[in-house]
Amino acid sequence: MVGVQKAQISRLENSAGNVTIDTLIRVFRALEARVMFRIELNELRIGVEA
Repeated sequence: MVGVQKAQISRLENSAGNVTIDTLIRVFRALEARVMFRIELNELRIGVEA
C-alpha cells in the first residue's frame, strides 16, 4: 500500500533509523490520514499538507 520495502516500514515502526518526509507522506496517504507539517527556520517558512 505504501510503495516502500517492508524493511523500511519495520525500521520506521521501531524508530531504528531516519525516515524521509516522502516516506512519511506515503504512510499517511495509505492510512488516509490528514497531516500538516510546519517548519520555521529564522526567515524561512515551509509548509507541507498531505
